[in-house]
Amino acid sequence: MQVGKTILDRPRFALTLERLCHQLLEDWGDFSNASIVGIQPRGVLLSNRIHARLEAILDQKIEYGKLDITFHRDDFRRHEVPLSAYPNEIDFIVTDKKVLLIDDVLYTGRTISAALSALQQYGRPSAVELLVLVDRRFNRHLPVQADYIGITVDALDEAYVKVHWQETIGEDEILMFDKKP
Repeated sequence: MQVGKTILDRPRFALTLERLCHQLLEDWGDFSNASIVGIQPRGVLLSNRIHARLEAILDQKIEYGKLDITFHRDDFRRHEVPLSAYPNEIDFIVTDKKVLLIDDVLYTGRTISAALSALQQYGRPSAVELLVLVDRRFNRHLPVQADYIGITVDALDEAYVKVHWQETIGEDEILMFDKKP
């Protein structure tokens, strides 16, 4: 089993999430006329936490949904095994609202491009901003840039960044491997 290098441990992980929430509050205020949308599947783990923390700080409800992008990807027909879609859990329209799109890792930009396409099914937002936990910076295929970044990682071609979540493996941490494990 390949061992990864820890680039963000549990205490710094929690601190990073808290910082992101306070940055959002500074810029977005009370989230009136705004929605948070997590990208299925891994972005939802982050968006669940961000959404819950923002609601706790503000002591109010914030519109929240989960978006599947499977059939909006430019490579979904190129896989040997058919892809499985996740359920869309958005029961609101985003027309004329400000939307915070959330994903765990920003790498090539293709996931975000697909998410923007999928989001159009729910209307035309007045603005969309992107929050990611990890920005890989290098190897971007599309001109996509996050507005809110937890940590920036300089990982080259073969390197792989993996976010571990308390909810799935029992530990919050970010690891980097020389190649995909």
